[in-house]
Amino acid sequence: MEISRGRCRLLELITARGWSQTEYANRSGRSQRMISHFCNSKRVMLPEDMYTAVLLLGCKWEDLYEFEVKRT
Repeated sequence: MEISRGRCRLLELITARGWSQTEYANRSGRSQRMISHFCNSKRVMLPEDMYTAVLLLGCKWEDLYEFEVKRT
């Protein structure tokens, strides 16, 4: 089985909460620039960033990316 991480869905989840990227950055302790990189799929979230998102957004870690599973 091969799993690939697709597009980051963080921006959608932040927006659904009614927050801006800046507000999310303040709550998460990360810089607004880093949050922007995550939202634009320019950087991959570390496990710690994913865990923080799960706690702040009340989502599952699987919701953070469009994962693709290929069965071999």
